[in-house]
Amino acid sequence: MKFTFIKEIIGLAEKFDSQNQDHFYANDINGFKSWIADKELDKRNSESTEQIWQGKEEGRSPESVISTLLVHLNRYAKTYSKSAIAGSDFKTQDEFSYLINLKAFGSMTKMELIKKNIHDKSSGILIINRLINQGWIQQSNSQEDKRSKVLNITEAGKLALDNQMEKIRNATQIVSGNLNHSEKMELIRILDKLEKFHQPIFSKNINSEKLLETVYQDYSFGKN
Repeated sequence: MKFTFIKEIIGLAEKFDSQNQDHFYANDINGFKSWIADKELDKRNSESTEQIWQGKEEGRSPESVISTLLVHLNRYAKTYSKSAIAGSDFKTQDEFSYLINLKAFGSMTKMELIKKNIHDKSSGILIINRLINQGWIQQSNSQEDKRSKVLNITEAGKLALDNQMEKIRNATQIVSGNLNHSEKMELIRILDKLEKFHQPIFSKNINSEKLLETVYQDYSFGKN
């Protein structure tokens, strides 16, 4: 009995190793446990009622539905954020997001701030320059490398955030819609899993013309 159990554990470990070639999970006991937990959750979900969506009978894939829904939800969220900053000195929700990150995580270089907000360099620089001109962030010499500059939020920037924070909180609550607590926790888990998959790809700054081909070559899809 004990040897059978040990064999099952070894078999699971081997399967984990073969299915974790892209290192989505950490190669340690915590990664192994996370993998097992996800496998069990996937099993339970697969046994639940199959979802119905428009175009399914005509062959529309679940991946297509997921992509469309994420795009739609992003647009809804932007609409609420636009309303939250209406009448203020903020021009876009990205300006608010940049200030939030500086306040939450402290000083960082321009590129660190741009990457944290998932922007390309040119778009990020424009946002940073607007915030500097607005007096909401400032540049200073890095304590670690005198040749580089770091960005910090100013007191004026903090005040600008505080003046809009209540409306921003209201907007984020509306985006969560009618989900209950359990559904919110499950959505966070799923979205975090997607974030951990896409963030390393984004950080490689792969040329757009080669992006799809590179990702398809480097990652295996359809593994459970």
